[in-house]
Amino acid sequence: MRRTKEDAEQTRLKIIAAALELFSKNGYSNTTLAMIADEAGFSRGPIYWHFKNKDELYQAVLGFSQQPLEKLITQSQSMAERPLEALEHFVSEWFRLLLEDRWHRQSFEILLNKTEFTEQMADTLARERKLTRDIVTLLETLIEAAIPSSDPGTAKPHSRALFVYASLMGITHSWLFSPELFNLKSQQTFFTKQLLADCRPPRPA
Repeated sequence: MRRTKEDAEQTRLKIIAAALELFSKNGYSNTTLAMIADEAGFSRGPIYWHFKNKDELYQAVLGFSQQPLEKLITQSQSMAERPLEALEHFVSEWFRLLLEDRWHRQSFEILLNKTEFTEQMADTLARERKLTRDIVTLLETLIEAAIPSSDPGTAKPHSRALFVYASLMGITHSWLFSPELFNLKSQQTFFTKQLLADCRPPRPA
């Protein structure tokens, strides 16, 4: 029985991996379940055993490929007593995952460049919007802990958190859409330093 469950899970992961590859290459609309089955080396039967339809498979693909990002959020939350260190960890790991984790990178490629969102994808949109809120809330909490609220000259933590998040997404989108524009590996230290500069307490005059 255990072996049967293990085999079923391996089949499920192969389907997800094949779907991730094809969604990132062809886009959501141009990828069929038949294409995914062929890529995975199965008939369509195993796909329908694990997933009700393509939308459900798409959600599973994003859920699986975004696990490293969700883990990063949890890690950074656990470092809240050291907010500046936690912020640096989050930003630097964001770039490292983009560079080193192919599935994580492909999840962004699918979301940002290869998906036309429709009413049928309401559950996916709700999930992604929640993930966005979780990230902004994390950044806001850490920035609020890092910068004294008594300083009247500082922007609100929420505004700073939005700036950091929007900057991370902008860099990510630009690099995925036009990778020849800049070398992310060589620029990641500069990007991290610049983003963190706005999260530190102001220097005394």
